Amino acid sequence: MVQIGKKVAKFSLPATGDKTLSLDDFKGSRLVIYFYPKDNTPGCTLEGQDFRDRYPAFEEAGTAILGVSRDSVKSHENFKTKQDFPFDLLSDADEELCRQFDVIHEKNMYGRKVMGVVRSTFLLDADGVLRHEWRKVRVKGHVDEVLAAAQSI
Repeated sequence: MVQIGKKVAKFSLPATGDKTLSLDDFKGSRLVIYFYPKDNTPGCTLEGQDFRDRYPAFEEAGTAILGVSRDSVKSHENFKTKQDFPFDLLSDADEELCRQFDVIHEKNMYGRKVMGVVRSTFLLDADGVLRHEWRKVRVKGHVDEVLAAAQSI
C-alpha cells in the first residue's frame, strides 16, 4: 500500500494508444494518478474534463497525468476520444493498481453494497515518491487543488 513520503511500487498496465505504460515511463517528471469509478458517467466525465482543461498548466509544471479505472482499454479509447483528453487512461481490470493505492472499497449503490473505486488522486514527485493524496474526492475545485500542489513541489 502506498504511503506519503515513500516510493510507489513499479506498475505496468495497458493504456490508451495501444500501449502499455509503467511508472518508469514517467521518471524525471511529476505524475498525477487519478482513479475514477467508470468511463462516461457524469462525475467521471466532469473530473476528466477539468484535468483536460488544466492540462497545459500541468505540463508547464512538469507534471504528467494518468486516469485509471477498471474499464477496458476499448472503453477508455472511446471515452478519451469523445472527451478529447490529452492524457492516457490506464485499464486496471485486475485491480492491481487500485489495490496498491487502496481505492477499492464498499460503496452503496441504489441501496445495495458493492465494491467499487473510490474517486482518489495521488501526486508523485519526479523520483516516484508519493507527495500528496486526496481520497473521497469531490470533483468541484479538485483539479485546481492538485495543480497548486504540483506547482509547489
